[in-house]
Amino acid sequence: MATAAPTRVPARRDRGAALHDGFLRHARFRWLKIALLLCLACIASYLLIDVTPHHNGGSWYGYTLGTIGALLILWLTLLGVRKRAMTAGRWSLKAWTSAHVYLGLSLIVVATLHTGFQLGWNVHTLAYALMLLVIASGIVGIIFYAALPAALSNNRAEMTQGQMLDAIRAIDRQLHDAAQPLPHDQAALVRLSLDDDPFGGGIVARLSGNYPRCGTARAQAALRRWTGDRPDTGNDPLERIDALLERKRAMLARLRRHLKLKALLEIWLYVHVPATFALLAALTAHIVSVFFYW
Repeated sequence: MATAAPTRVPARRDRGAALHDGFLRHARFRWLKIALLLCLACIASYLLIDVTPHHNGGSWYGYTLGTIGALLILWLTLLGVRKRAMTAGRWSLKAWTSAHVYLGLSLIVVATLHTGFQLGWNVHTLAYALMLLVIASGIVGIIFYAALPAALSNNRAEMTQGQMLDAIRAIDRQLHDAAQPLPHDQAALVRLSLDDDPFGGGIVARLSGNYPRCGTARAQAALRRWTGDRPDTGNDPLERIDALLERKRAMLARLRRHLKLKALLEIWLYVHVPATFALLAALTAHIVSVFFYW
């Protein structure tokens, strides 16, 4: 007796989540292993090499680790340039991003050992602190890319941002037509929704997802005060408008969740990129001052 072949369910993974998973696991964690070897080599040499009177950034060993750290920082900043060239193979964008993440984390060990744990209120410590800020913001970016793409995909329900806007415009056209027979004061409530900017509210509203001045919500609340004590006749234009406003609020909520998740995916870059440029400036001052006094 023949048996039916099992139904094959295609694996559907969000593109952002797949990319995140891909660059972290690239080549069976090749760059994680390389970064760990680099850290272990630095720690072992730090413990085994005797520096008189003690380890510090100005010793020959400190200069060696400092040179490695500075070259790593300069190379890591090239990722933004690398993103503009799409190639495959060993130095694909995925491989480069994987190296960027793991070698960037290894800087915590390399740079800390470079200082010999000798820190003070100077440009050298400023460069070190900025490096830690850049790394911390990068870690936040990785966490966001691990958690948010799946939520972004689920919220869209296979609709693009443009399609969500088109759906809102279609509801607005229906609202406009339905408001034609209404008296002026009731039609003004519908206009409150039609004039509403779905992108309004600024960065605070976008990140929080809270839009207290939403014209559609205000219009619906005011309209329901009109219809609250009226019997439902089934053909009341206010009832139809209320249903349209409810649909628009649901679509606006989906669009605004989409904008919030997109903003969270990008907000860490507003710390990461400026801090990187500040790090390069502080690193330059650090190197120049070292050679000047040396």
